[in-house]
Amino acid sequence: MCCTSCGCQSEGSGDDPKPEPGTDTTTVVTGETASVWVTTADKTKLFASEKVELKKAATMSPNAVRLTGEEYQTIDGFGAAITVSSCYNLMKMSNSDRTAFLKNIFSATEGLGSSLIRVCIGGSDFSIERYTWCDKAGIENFGIPEYDEKYLIPMLKEIYAINPNVKIIGSPWTAPQWMKVNANGTGSHYSWTGGTLGKDYYDDYAQYFVKWIQYMQAQGFDIYAVTPQNEPLNAGNSMSMLMYWDVEKDFIKVLGPALKAAGLDTKILVFDHNYNYDNVDSQKDYPLNIYADAKASEYCAGSAWHNYGGSYSELAHISEMAPDKEIYFTEASIGTWNYSFAGCLINDMRDIFLGPMSYGCKGVTLWNLMLDENKGPYTNASGSCTTCYGAVTIASSNYSTIDYYSQYYNIAHSSKVIRPGAVRLGTRGYSHSDLFYQVFRNADGSYAAVIVNDSGSEQELVFVTENHSVRYKTPNDAIVSILWKD
Repeated sequence: MCCTSCGCQSEGSGDDPKPEPGTDTTTVVTGETASVWVTTADKTKLFASEKVELKKAATMSPNAVRLTGEEYQTIDGFGAAITVSSCYNLMKMSNSDRTAFLKNIFSATEGLGSSLIRVCIGGSDFSIERYTWCDKAGIENFGIPEYDEKYLIPMLKEIYAINPNVKIIGSPWTAPQWMKVNANGTGSHYSWTGGTLGKDYYDDYAQYFVKWIQYMQAQGFDIYAVTPQNEPLNAGNSMSMLMYWDVEKDFIKVLGPALKAAGLDTKILVFDHNYNYDNVDSQKDYPLNIYADAKASEYCAGSAWHNYGGSYSELAHISEMAPDKEIYFTEASIGTWNYSFAGCLINDMRDIFLGPMSYGCKGVTLWNLMLDENKGPYTNASGSCTTCYGAVTIASSNYSTIDYYSQYYNIAHSSKVIRPGAVRLGTRGYSHSDLFYQVFRNADGSYAAVIVNDSGSEQELVFVTENHSVRYKTPNDAIVSILWKD
C-alpha cells in the first residue's frame, strides 16, 4: 500500500451528447417494481432503499438509455482486503455483533453479497507483526504463521460459512528474507524491505505459492487468483520486494508450471501496482512486456492495478493491446491525506469502479475492511501506513460502534445489484457531463444499473430493456443502484 497520491481525485469528462428527441409514451405496469438504493454525498441518504414502478418499454423518452446488444466482460465481484488487522478488530466484537456485520457484508440473501476479497500471503503493514509462511531457510520449513492461524483463518471460516462462493485474490508483500538478493541480482538481501527474488530460489518460491494455495484450499477457501508480488516497484513498504517485469516474467515461467503440476487452476495476475508505473520509465507497459513472452503469457490470466499514481485511462491502452487478458483492480485506500466522505464517495465510485469496468475490469477489491479509530492495529515498522482508514471504523472502546466510510458505500452499491456472473452491457442514449452509468445483466436475468451523478443538478434517466423501463431522478452528488426483472 502506498499513500503518495490521492485516490479520490477528479477526472474530467467530455462534451454532452444531445438527448434523443421525442416525448415519453410509457405507461405504468401495475404492481411491478424496481429496487433502488441511494447514497448522497451530504449523507441525507445512506444506502437508502426505495421502490419505483416499472413501466412498459419507453419508445420516445429524451432521457432514455437503451441497450445496444453488445456484451462485455463477466463480473466476479467486489469487496475489500481481509487483513490480519481487520480480523483482529472483528474478533474483538461480540459473536452476535460480528455475525451480523459479516452477514451484512457477505450474505447474498441477507446483505450486500460481497463476493471478492484480497488476503495477504504472509504479513503486510496491517499484520501486527512482519512474517512470511517460511521464515526459516528451506522450503521444507513452510508452515502457517501464528497471526494467520489465530486471526485470518478463523475469520475466513466465518465468512465462508455465510457465503461459500467468495473468491480470494492472494498477494505477498515479500518473499521470505532468505530468498532475497540485492536489487542488482547479486549478494544476499536478508531484509523485510527491498531487494528482489534470487534466481536460485525461483523453484522454492513457486512451491511456496503451491503450498499456500493447497493449505488454504484444504481449509475450504477458494484461491481464485494470486499476484506474484504486491507493488513490485515499491521498495519502501514495511514489507516489500522489488520485482521488475523481467524478473516477474521469468518467475512466472516457473510458477505457472508448478501450479499446473499440482493440479491447481488458480489464476496468475501480473503487476499489482499503479497506473503510472511509479514513473519508472523502464517499467512502463509492465504487463504487456510479460505478455510479449509467449511462454510466460500462457500462464497469465491478466493484470491487477492500484490507483496511488496515474489514471485508470491507462487501462484503455492495456485492454487495447491485450484484449484477451483480464483486468482486476486490487487496492485503493482512503486516509488522512485524501479523505472526505463527499469527495471519495463520488470520485472513487467513478474512478475505481465504473471507470475501470468500462475498460473490462472484472472485479474490485479495496484495502482494509475494518480498522479502529487509531487507524490500526498496524505493523509497528518503518513504511507502514499509519494514516489509513478502513472501509469501516470500529471503536476500540467497545468494539461495537461502527462508523461507515465512503468505501463501504462504494462496495455496497456495486455488490448489491451487480452479482457474480453479471455481464456488462453496451448502452446508448441520454448523457450529460459528469453523469456516469453502466448497465449489467445478472445470471438470473435481472438487470442492474449503477449511476454516479456529479453533474451539478438532478438527472433523470430511463433505462429501457426489452419489456420494461425504469425511470429515476438521481440527486446531484449521489450514487444510485437499481435492480429490476424484465
